[in-house]
Amino acid sequence: MYTLIPPIGAKPPERTVIFVGLRGVPEVQGGVETHVAAISARLAERGWRVEVLGRAPYLPSQRPYTWKGVTVTPVWAPRSRSFEALAHTALGLMVAAGRNPDLVHIHAIGPALLTPFARLLGLHVVVTHHGFDYERQKWGPLARSILRTGEAMGMLFSHANIGVSKVIVDSVRNKFSVGATFIPNGVENPFPRLDTSYLDRIEVTPRRYVLSVGRTVEEKRHLDLIKAFARLSDPGLKLVIAGTADHAGRYQREVEAAATATPRVVMAGFQRGEALSQLYRHAALFVLPSSHEGMPMVLLEALSYGAPCLASDIDANLALDLGTDCYFPLGEVEALADAMRLKLAAPNHAESAERAARVLDSFGWGAIVDRTMDVYESALLGWRARRVRHGGPGLRTHIEFGGR
Repeated sequence: MYTLIPPIGAKPPERTVIFVGLRGVPEVQGGVETHVAAISARLAERGWRVEVLGRAPYLPSQRPYTWKGVTVTPVWAPRSRSFEALAHTALGLMVAAGRNPDLVHIHAIGPALLTPFARLLGLHVVVTHHGFDYERQKWGPLARSILRTGEAMGMLFSHANIGVSKVIVDSVRNKFSVGATFIPNGVENPFPRLDTSYLDRIEVTPRRYVLSVGRTVEEKRHLDLIKAFARLSDPGLKLVIAGTADHAGRYQREVEAAATATPRVVMAGFQRGEALSQLYRHAALFVLPSSHEGMPMVLLEALSYGAPCLASDIDANLALDLGTDCYFPLGEVEALADAMRLKLAAPNHAESAERAARVLDSFGWGAIVDRTMDVYESALLGWRARRVRHGGPGLRTHIEFGGR
């Protein structure tokens, strides 16, 4: 057998990848969406042909459009919390099969339920495990069972797996005896702007507000934060909650009612771009009281801006190793209030600046995209070992950040 060698200076063949399983890009609310926006644009810069199949209700146009070299194609999806992701992924995979890409990259374990279907369609599949979604408070027993099955299907039937935290990678190894590559979420390098026009518009003062960013869903535990903020009794301090719900429901109404009943709480809605940058940059304190995270992107973003941070003591947050004074026991409102008082009374700006530099050095998107491309090549070449022995080295590639 002979292998044709391209002539010197010949351009390498262009690779194609299609992203499936997310709402869309750019500036669509969600950690997965932020993750894919950052990676897809950088892959396009590096010569890949990239397409994101987004859910039509979330996109600014119902016709395909191009953003930073990435083709974004709306695909129909029902506005249903229970069926939206699966219906969209099924249709998206059929669309992808018609494109004949080199790879399809499925994000999150719900959409990963359809990994065997993707294989039946003849697609090469990479799956990113963003978190144990069956632990989210909003899901009932049936949905949790489906999500667990999705996790298994994605990890066992893909050509290559990615986990956004070491906890996820270790769990995949232990549950399924399958190797996975640790590639975390990343952060952008914030521009050093001092504008406060958005803060002026919502009538908050720099360094005189506590900030929360994220979708309005049960596991983000906004109610704990509002209750703790009410205990501070500081008439000059405000709480800004940036984010909204994808599907209006009981929890959204409860948060809005609690915010209305609590003085100095500002419901800012979903923010992006310069407005979100101003919120991060000028916050006196950023708080993430979540009961569930995969890799806490909003916490990384807040850290990158040098904001003092406080987070619940769940594994995903503890993995960032911020120091004991940056954590509080999950669900303990009084402990959260006490921790907020201490942080606000004695801000350590030098430590925050040092932590910001470390986060930007450790979680820059450049190395993350490099490693993602390595995974893509391994999936295409077919050399990834599907099974590894417990306790053996397997074929996992780790990125060690900041010595952790």
